[in-house]
Amino acid sequence: MSGGPRVLIVEARFYDDITDNLVRGAVAELTAHGAGYKRVIVPGILEIPAVIRYAIRAMELRATDQRYAGYVVLGCAIKGKTDHYEHVSREAIAGVQNMALQYTLAVGNGILTCHSMEDAEERADPDRRNYGGKAAAACMRMIAVKHEIGL
Repeated sequence: MSGGPRVLIVEARFYDDITDNLVRGAVAELTAHGAGYKRVIVPGILEIPAVIRYAIRAMELRATDQRYAGYVVLGCAIKGKTDHYEHVSREAIAGVQNMALQYTLAVGNGILTCHSMEDAEERADPDRRNYGGKAAAACMRMIAVKHEIGL
């Protein structure tokens, strides 16, 4: 483990190939910044906010020595023929944002909401759009901002 900040990566595994690419991009970016990380796997994006809350609660209760300077959330929802996509996407992203605001967290959001598998593949691929890497970079920047303003 590095001496840099420690980040919790919460990865939704509903679309394994997409998430694998998101994780590859995020890990490369965190490693480049000297950050350590722990990965937690959840079944879908809707479970992501709960895991962030679990981590916070464990720290509040001193049930763990693990302290996270930031969080990177990764996963994907692809539009289908029903409105399930809209509900899941909205709730997952709002839940992550609520955690960030309520608990003053540095979060990089790499939850893809795409209209097709092709769009998701392009955005997840570290050699193309690299949204996993961008989420990790956002997390690292938010950690720095917290330090800059004295948090």
